[in-house]
Amino acid sequence: MESWEKNLGVCWLATLIVSLGMSQMAPILPLYVEHLGVHGQADIARWSGIVFGLNFVSLAIFSPIWGRLSDQYGRRPMILRASFSLAVIMTCMGFAQNVWQLAGLRLMQGTLSGFQSTVVTLVGTQTPTERAGWALGVLFSAQVGGTLMGPLLGGVLSEFVGFRGNFFVIGILCFLAFIASYRFIYEKKIDTTQPALDFHEVWSRLPHPRDTVCLLITTLLLQLALMAIQPIITVYISHLSADAAHIALVSGAVFAASGLASLLAAPKLGKISDRIGPHKVLLAALTAAGIIYIPQAFVSHAWELGILRFMLGMAVAGLLPSVNSLIKHSTPPAITGRAFGFNQSAQYVGMFLGSMLGGQMAAAFGIQNVFLFTGGLLLANAFWVYHTIYQHDELFRGTDEEK
Repeated sequence: MESWEKNLGVCWLATLIVSLGMSQMAPILPLYVEHLGVHGQADIARWSGIVFGLNFVSLAIFSPIWGRLSDQYGRRPMILRASFSLAVIMTCMGFAQNVWQLAGLRLMQGTLSGFQSTVVTLVGTQTPTERAGWALGVLFSAQVGGTLMGPLLGGVLSEFVGFRGNFFVIGILCFLAFIASYRFIYEKKIDTTQPALDFHEVWSRLPHPRDTVCLLITTLLLQLALMAIQPIITVYISHLSADAAHIALVSGAVFAASGLASLLAAPKLGKISDRIGPHKVLLAALTAAGIIYIPQAFVSHAWELGILRFMLGMAVAGLLPSVNSLIKHSTPPAITGRAFGFNQSAQYVGMFLGSMLGGQMAAAFGIQNVFLFTGGLLLANAFWVYHTIYQHDELFRGTDEEK
């Protein structure tokens, strides 16, 4: 087994552990916010969106900084720093006494983290180009699978250890990811004598800047659509489910439906991407995701929502891996890490905007309209991708000759 394959296996495990831990807060966050003294459905939805989104503000700001340091000093040190920081901060969240403290810790989390972006960069830069789609699909299966299966674990744990105990479990899981990364990830020594390129130098080396902008905006809009729903879906399910005593558990199961679908579909879609081109998979997945969002606004039962979320998970599994594969194909090796860093910043900006917008829209216009808005947004994005990338697939051919 080659070193890139070993690293992929370790990164898959570490990503699954971190995602499983971090995503546990999704179904319990509105309940924890209420536990900390916020009352009223509109205020709970609003504060849930704020707390959930603050993390992504600092991630968007600091992700390029950590990306630049990883280009200079290596991806492995950044992975270790991020996973250890997560372990400490998530444990501290279990001791929060009010919603302001929780919000401050979420802001600090984004400042010191960046685990997922560094892992994607490590795998993306070390994997041979002809296997990039498959490798990034495998990694994405861990990220999304853990992210969307974690709420099920969070819902179960909240029944037994309470909200605060849930955060302690998250901290332990992040520390396990730190141990696995420290023990098993291998990276060749980085040449630290080369000066780091500034933003303008990096951008000037991009062979297709217009297409790159489209990919960055696609990542932003995708995350906006996904995160607009996450912090408020528990409130939505509370209106659909008659079992008020187990809302967290039901919400976790609905989240897990998408995670299971993504876990199953991502590697397969990655192989298809390597065969027919990631630009085709990206367009098809965007269109499917936009269509599937719309009927979620009209469901009458939690199980109906769960089925649609499962279908959505299959579509989502083809999105970010396709974007990352296109970046891998089209970017010269000297700036691949920075390009992934830009894409991760776009991802976090989308997460923040989605979290904030979802909570505000739900409070002002109703949760159903959030589903309609996000579905329409993804369909509009698919139209743009078709005219910008799909019809100009030189981006897929990219700079393979240079590599």
